[in-house]
Amino acid sequence: MVLDSENLHMSHLKDTEFATENRRRKRINGAQCQSSVGCSSERQGCLESEGMCSRGMLPNGNTMTSLNERIRRDNRPESKSSTNHVVNDGHADGDGEHPFHESSSSQRCMRQHSAQTLQDLCNQQEYIDDEDEDDDSDWEPLQKHADRKKWFCTNCTMANYDDVVHCNVCGEYKESEILRLGFFASQLAPVGYSHVQSESINRHEDSCTREVAFGNCTAVGFDERMLLHSEVEMKSRPHPERPDRLRAIAASLATSGIFPGKCFPILAREITKEELQMVHSLEHIEAVEFTSSMLLSYFTQDTYANEHSARAARLAAGLCADLASAIMSGQAKNGFALVRPPGHHAGIKQAMGFCLHNNAAVAALAAQAAGAKKVLIVDWDVHHGNGTQEIFEGNRSVLYISLHRHEEGLFYPGTGAVNEVGIMGAEGYCVNIPWKCGGVGDNDYIFAFRHVVLPIALEFAPDLTIISAGFDAARGDPLGCCDVTPAGFAQMTHMLSGLSHGKLLVILEGGYNLRSISSSATAVVKVLLGEGPRYELDDKPSKHCLRTVLEVMKVQIKYWPILESSYSVLLSQWKALSFQIRKSKIKKTKRIYIPIWWKWGRKKSIYHLFYGGLRLKAKESAKRIDT
Repeated sequence: MVLDSENLHMSHLKDTEFATENRRRKRINGAQCQSSVGCSSERQGCLESEGMCSRGMLPNGNTMTSLNERIRRDNRPESKSSTNHVVNDGHADGDGEHPFHESSSSQRCMRQHSAQTLQDLCNQQEYIDDEDEDDDSDWEPLQKHADRKKWFCTNCTMANYDDVVHCNVCGEYKESEILRLGFFASQLAPVGYSHVQSESINRHEDSCTREVAFGNCTAVGFDERMLLHSEVEMKSRPHPERPDRLRAIAASLATSGIFPGKCFPILAREITKEELQMVHSLEHIEAVEFTSSMLLSYFTQDTYANEHSARAARLAAGLCADLASAIMSGQAKNGFALVRPPGHHAGIKQAMGFCLHNNAAVAALAAQAAGAKKVLIVDWDVHHGNGTQEIFEGNRSVLYISLHRHEEGLFYPGTGAVNEVGIMGAEGYCVNIPWKCGGVGDNDYIFAFRHVVLPIALEFAPDLTIISAGFDAARGDPLGCCDVTPAGFAQMTHMLSGLSHGKLLVILEGGYNLRSISSSATAVVKVLLGEGPRYELDDKPSKHCLRTVLEVMKVQIKYWPILESSYSVLLSQWKALSFQIRKSKIKKTKRIYIPIWWKWGRKKSIYHLFYGGLRLKAKESAKRIDT
């Protein structure tokens, strides 16, 4: 009996100590539960598994109290939705940062009977840790996906993940050699170019000496110092106006044997301050020059400059001026200015749209200084050349014609509407052909050339024709989103080469898809060398093109009466087209809304009332279109 009483006493002491220990652990758990509210990550607590068991915490950082609450919720009918909510507690964004998913071992552990003690859970800790290593497969791939490296396409500058080898936007190969071979580089193959392209290159090289022997004098202006103009700090992706634009075109011309080879270079010089003051204000010139003392600066949000930009702009303007003078003096038949930064957005007092100095304006005034009385500037860049228009909108000796996306002023820079015709007695010497949408292709451009550009240009009779050749209207350009092909650009160049006795200067403006601008520029230079374009004329414009051309002709006909005969013919075509469109719409309306038998039944009054109003609306819309 004495032994039994001693055992009973010892058992009572152990029970008392165990109860005291439980109370102490509950106080600790309560304090830890309060301190853990609002924590954004529980990764460290999950790694300290032994400490958590001794502190009454689970491997996922929850206390026993929260565990029992979750177990009770699991036993309810609506426990499924409640459990899914708790799993993402504190990590609702699902970004892969939470350390464990309760969909596996931790969730199975919580669904055990509530009779399990803390000691039982601690004994299971080793098993849980092993299972949690398998759980890593649920979140580690997400973490790797978030940390995946990106590469930027050489051709279009778009970002791609490192696990793809071709650009998702333009399809260009990751390690493209377009900067070495130009557009001859294979778009899909890792290196080199195709056998067919190689044979084409050899043919160009074989004909190089023959062309030079016949005295084909096409001058090209280029200087490598213009490549130093670049954005110092890259933002979300490389700036579209980048040095690789010139590199790709130069590589294409070199690979095809055109330059050096068939064309001759002119020496580069920097434009003088006095020459620039004929175009720009002194404040603008000094503002550009001031950037030479800064590592990085911005005129606008997208128009950057570094310490080399002012010199690059002076070189570009100087090359354009000298090319115009060489063509007017007879030293060259025509020329191509491979220059940057571009210029047609640069106005009298401001730099904008990637442009610092207006190269086309400088060339036009240099040509007039060399003897040209009248200069024609045709701007086919997809953006309106607001700077060039501002400089010459009051000058009757310079005719400016622009074909560009406008979209009622919503497309950059928002200028270039049909009614912008010139000022101060020079009305009619600004001709804007503003497209109403993107996707404009070869047929629409050629149609506008035949019915607007060429008739007005022939009437103007220029002594020199300058093309502001922006190739951002080319197919595949990320900014222009139009559909002009190299053959289309070549055809437009060929049509303009018949003016000014062949005195033609092409100045590079925009264009940001390297494959598009290099192939288009090469096609244009081939026309300058005398090669005929390979384009089949299709006199079938789109509905938007026909409407735009008619609007332009209606405004310009008072200044250029030569458009009158063509305008009447196109207007009749538009009326026939609009009648067909209205007729098809009425047929569709009849089929959709009211049955035809209502016309003879008790509902004939409703039928006539409905279609009478429909015809009235059709007539009103037709009048609006005609006007």
